[in-house]
Amino acid sequence: MMRRAGVSKFLAATLGLLLAGGALAADVGHYVIGDVAAKTPGTIQPGLLLMGGGDRNFDAMRWFMKQAGNGHIVVLRASQAGEIGEEFFNEVGGIKSVETFVFKDREASTDPKILATLKRADGIFIAGGDQSRYVRYWRGTPVAEALDAHVRAGKPLGGTSAGLAMLGEYLYGAMDGGSQVSPAALADPLGDGNTIETDFLHIAQLKGVITDTHFSERGRLGRLIAFVAKGEHLAGKPLIGLGVDEDAAVAVEGDGRARVYATAPGAGAIVVKGGFRQKQAEDTAMTLDRVDTVVAGVDSVLHLPEGRVEKPLAQRHYAVRNGVLVALDAPLLVIHGGAGVEPGDLTPAEEEAARAALREALKAGYAKLQAGAPSVDAVTAAITVLEDAPQFNAGRGAVFTHDGRNELDTSLMDGASGKAGAAAGLRRVKNPILLARTIMDKSRHVMMVGDGAEAFAKEQGVTLVDPAYFRVEKRWQQLQKALDEEKKAQASNTPLVLPGKAYFGTVGALALDAQGRLAGGTSTGGMTNKRYGRVGDAPIIGAGTWADDRCAVSSTGWGEFYIRAAAAHEICARVRLAGDPIARAADRVINRDIPKAGGDGGAIALGADGSVAFPFNTGGMYRGWIGSDGVPHVAIYKTDALATPGK
Repeated sequence: MMRRAGVSKFLAATLGLLLAGGALAADVGHYVIGDVAAKTPGTIQPGLLLMGGGDRNFDAMRWFMKQAGNGHIVVLRASQAGEIGEEFFNEVGGIKSVETFVFKDREASTDPKILATLKRADGIFIAGGDQSRYVRYWRGTPVAEALDAHVRAGKPLGGTSAGLAMLGEYLYGAMDGGSQVSPAALADPLGDGNTIETDFLHIAQLKGVITDTHFSERGRLGRLIAFVAKGEHLAGKPLIGLGVDEDAAVAVEGDGRARVYATAPGAGAIVVKGGFRQKQAEDTAMTLDRVDTVVAGVDSVLHLPEGRVEKPLAQRHYAVRNGVLVALDAPLLVIHGGAGVEPGDLTPAEEEAARAALREALKAGYAKLQAGAPSVDAVTAAITVLEDAPQFNAGRGAVFTHDGRNELDTSLMDGASGKAGAAAGLRRVKNPILLARTIMDKSRHVMMVGDGAEAFAKEQGVTLVDPAYFRVEKRWQQLQKALDEEKKAQASNTPLVLPGKAYFGTVGALALDAQGRLAGGTSTGGMTNKRYGRVGDAPIIGAGTWADDRCAVSSTGWGEFYIRAAAAHEICARVRLAGDPIARAADRVINRDIPKAGGDGGAIALGADGSVAFPFNTGGMYRGWIGSDGVPHVAIYKTDALATPGK
């Protein structure tokens, strides 16, 4: 670990310089590693390194060290200690020394020793932490002047996380002690929670730029749009936003040309083009007809401060409607055929049949979206195809109850209107999802069960079939095996332990239409060998299915645990209330909360902003999506690669 100044391996040279500069302020942490008296071996060149806040990209760091002539780096921070200096010196390497100052108050910003060290630094790097401390400690002080002078002198400056967030002409200062989330930022863009500051640093390449970090990982597009809107309100001129992903770093040359370094596929930097036509009002949710964004990837060239991108990784367009970020690009459909499938469960022919059915369902639903139909139509169409496919535990392929019958459950929800329909205990309805749609559209009720539901289906012209329609030999043999295992357990007076996959098997679909409306639906045959009228999560609004104006979810797994967790609603509540991005919200519920309680399974989740998640904790989950390329993307096992939309 790092040692205090005066105890480094180059003690004599370091100590001489420290004594020459005088004593430091008592409340400043000071750490040194390397030989601060060594000659800088290379040529110092201008540059900015903008890091998104994740693990440091060593290639990007080596670019920064080269810009600093592989000489002497000064790290500034306002928390922790000198660990980052040890990482730079020992792991990145190629430099003569690293000197770290840890500020604890504003008083230290006038310390002559610190200012002298900053003046002679070959490169300065600002660590992560809390940018409000940087604003309070440094704005209007000699430290801020020294940082500006460093850049003007043609020397490199870098920052990560909070150290990047503070570099723009306008910046989110987090001055209220919190960290703003996208839903709250969009709900009141001019409000006090969006603490936009200025008159801090004056870096030419970031003039008119607001930066943000941990970008895609924390779902910060919405808040950056709000920050730009408030910044424009304060500045009276157009601004741009620049968000950098955790797995990315942007290296900016002195002339403003920049490239992206990435440690993960699809990671990059997102430019939010400001100059918003619509002005925002105080205490009012944001409304914007259009927001244009450009994604810079590893093959792109980004030009700052104008924000122009050559060879963009993607260009995406959004609107903000009553504080909700909505994707305006091609509509999107996401499906699943149930979690619990394991490698080796399927023959090659069965596997190909399942993949073909997934592709057919995606095409059927997407055709509705391309024709301009609402999202609920696409969900209904996709699930109908999955119910007709014997490969999945829904409709035609439903599993058998203990009594050798099939009892089907389903639910459907329209996120735009909040309307829903559900049915349980069906024995003769060919496509349960069509009955859920009929209940939603043509009754005053949300849920119907058993004989009453089927009487309503007959009254409304929903197709009924002889129960023999649902007999699939593979499902029948699964029941016989389950009954045999149950009999053996009873004979030996031992508890029956059901395999986890006995609880799985569901189909579902989610859609985002061209108007930004979400819908979701789920359908299942339940659990093999179930009895006593058991109903799982699939027909329960909030457990198996949920859709609102910003999030839609369809669940698949051990239904009892999904009901107790209100799993589908809980995911969307995290998005709405905690500001979690879809992927994080879904992962926490499916892969943390439910397993902690003793359950397992999976889900699909879709955001109004076009974000998608496929969390599951079994060996596989039938899943797929179709979007702007018009090509069905499907997968079955955990080891199958399935890129998400936009990646």
